[in-house]
Amino acid sequence: MTIKIPDSLNKLYASWLKILGEAQHVFLLVIRLYWGWQFILTGRGKFLNFDRTVGFFTSLGLPLPEVNVFMAASTEFLGGACLLLGLGARIVNIPLLFTMFIAYLTAHPEELHSFYSDPDKFFGAPPFLFAYATLIVLLFGAGKYSVDWYLGRASNN
Repeated sequence: MTIKIPDSLNKLYASWLKILGEAQHVFLLVIRLYWGWQFILTGRGKFLNFDRTVGFFTSLGLPLPEVNVFMAASTEFLGGACLLLGLGARIVNIPLLFTMFIAYLTAHPEELHSFYSDPDKFFGAPPFLFAYATLIVLLFGAGKYSVDWYLGRASNN
């Protein structure tokens, strides 16, 4: 036995999917703009407070703290700019995500190790939302309102 769905209900559902599809692009744009800017600010902060950040990295026992500060600041600043623009989004988010993983390992090990015992601590750590935003864009792309989308459409013409 087959149930026939009325055409009006099919049209309503198709309209709903179209609205949600557009909302997805807007959602990705908002994530990229906000978190791209946040990455730019954190990278800029490391550059502007280079010596203090080197001291912090040294206190964490990181080898070559000057090099690591430069790499982290560059990744966050340049990666944040690319994220904000939606340029190479599925590539640039890999080093950004890696940087947040290193932040968990080095600056927030207690929060990292509390993943099972105290998840609120893990999810409340500063690297989490940065990592979550990069993971969303890595998995779903930059969306329609991005340089990637524009370049993809231009190359198809």
